[in-house]
Amino acid sequence: MREIQHFINGRFVPSANGQSFDKRSPLDNRVIAKVHEGGQAEVDAAVSAARAALHGEWGRMPTEKRLAMLHAVADEITRRFDDFVAAEEADTGQPHHVIAHAFVPRGAANFKVFADVVRNVPTESFQMETPDGRGALNYAVRKPKGVIGVISPWNAPFLLMTWKVGPALACGNTVVVKPSEETPATAALLGEVMNAVGVPPGVYNVVHGFGPEAAGEFLTRHDGVDAITFTGETRTGAAIMKAAADGIRDVSFELGGKNAGIVFADCDFDDAVEGIFRSSFMNTGQVCLGTERVYVERPLFERFVMALQARCEAVRYGRPGDAGANYGPLISHEHQRKVLSYYAKAVSEGATVVTGGGVPDMPGDLAEGAWVQPTIWTGLPETAAVVREEIFGPCCHIRPFDSEEEVLVLANANRYGLSTTIWTRDLARAHRVAAAVEVGIAWVNSWFLRDLRTPFGGSKQSGIGREGGVHSLEFYTELRNVCIKL
Repeated sequence: MREIQHFINGRFVPSANGQSFDKRSPLDNRVIAKVHEGGQAEVDAAVSAARAALHGEWGRMPTEKRLAMLHAVADEITRRFDDFVAAEEADTGQPHHVIAHAFVPRGAANFKVFADVVRNVPTESFQMETPDGRGALNYAVRKPKGVIGVISPWNAPFLLMTWKVGPALACGNTVVVKPSEETPATAALLGEVMNAVGVPPGVYNVVHGFGPEAAGEFLTRHDGVDAITFTGETRTGAAIMKAAADGIRDVSFELGGKNAGIVFADCDFDDAVEGIFRSSFMNTGQVCLGTERVYVERPLFERFVMALQARCEAVRYGRPGDAGANYGPLISHEHQRKVLSYYAKAVSEGATVVTGGGVPDMPGDLAEGAWVQPTIWTGLPETAAVVREEIFGPCCHIRPFDSEEEVLVLANANRYGLSTTIWTRDLARAHRVAAAVEVGIAWVNSWFLRDLRTPFGGSKQSGIGREGGVHSLEFYTELRNVCIKL
């Protein structure tokens, strides 16, 4: 059994009070690791180490050397690719192709992409006239913000953690990471990589533990933390924002979503079915950008529902390494209970259950895992809870629509505004609808296609700020103006 310790000031250390908690496999509920539980002492030590590193070797390091070091981090992750894949599979139970082809490679890429952004991004300069005729020159310089508190989620733990750590370090900050208690392994493993390539102690720190009245809350309230970045549910984001108000500290949030998929009758039918299937059911529906509301133009509605049903009923449950397995469990029994409560609520609200709605029969010890069936509903009004509220499971409600104007009203009638996926061959319509849906990112004839140079974030209650490319620099650096009298 693994023992996962905190990574503070370049060393793996146990909890001062000796406390730990069990990490259970979502596949079969076995205890697969003992994780040290951090408290105020560990957070204090990590923040102190991070602040000291700002004024030590890391803070004095030339930019080119720092960025070369981050390229080395990415290369070492790639060298240890199998270790990261195995750790992520064990923590999440997701299929091998999801972890190996998407989450781990993109996690490594985050270090190189943001290193290159920092190397190449310009700042502004202005020459101005002055009353004495001599003039002045103004130019901008970017400086690291300081110690960044990183609160990362469990659904794509390595990818979403490095999405924050990569730009933070590229800009010269130091970080204290509090990974989800459900997925501690890859954050700890990254500490080994940092040491292997020579990243100075204190630059990257990890404290394991829980949220409220525990490591997560202690980190967000710590007055030695200069800014906080968080991916997770909106309610937690609101609590962090209140904590960040003390000290007027900056926040960057990617929060909940109840994303709409819009399928027009002129779409490429097979592509649309596959795209909506991926967006609703990949990673067992545990994707913040996933689709839980599907609107299909009426002439295509019945055919589309039947095709998506067939796609759901063809999934193959199993362990990540099982031949042909393409569908994993939810992250935990706690989350399974939440998702199943929504499955029951949909029935009580009058939904037609097209497929799924329960727990699949699993063989042997897999019967103890956190499995649920991919589920499709129809027939509910927009006021139903499963149409309004984020479930974060493998499910969607499908409703017909008759006009572009109608579907835009439906898509926007929600407190969230993270993403949408639109399927049509009409280029003019694609541009109109993509611009009119109130979201941070609109995909047309695609989903989960990300150019890391582009802005990413949510609107409405789905987040604050934008990250990606130069937009990440707005959060991870302070832009200063220098005015020189000539």
